[in-house]
Amino acid sequence: MDKKEKKSRQQVFTLVVEVGRKAGDGLPDEATGAGLMCFASGIDEAEAVRETVAVLKQADLAPLDVTGYGTAAEREAAGHEIGDEERGLMARALEENAVIVAQMTPYFGEE
Repeated sequence: MDKKEKKSRQQVFTLVVEVGRKAGDGLPDEATGAGLMCFASGIDEAEAVRETVAVLKQADLAPLDVTGYGTAAEREAAGHEIGDEERGLMARALEENAVIVAQMTPYFGEE
C-alpha cells in the first residue's frame, strides 16, 4: 500500500464538543453553553477535530473543548451500543465528507 492510498482512507469519528456563548449562536437566551454530539469524517481523529471546530466557528458557535470517542469500531470495542439512527448519520458523514451535528444539548444554570 503506497502512502497516497493510505492517506485517502476517511473514517468517521464521534466527537462531543462543548461550546460557550457567542452573539448570534442560536442557543436559548438562558443557556450558558451547550454540548454537541458530532460525527465527523477525517483521515484521523485530529483532522476530524480540526474540521469540526472550523465548521462550528463558521456557524457562529464558540467551541471550547472537544472529546473524541473514536470510530464506530473503537466505540463498540469499548462497549458502546450504536443504534441504526447513529449508524445512518455516520454513513452520511462519510459519504458527504462532512460534519454532522447529531444532538445539541443546551446547558442552563451555573456549570
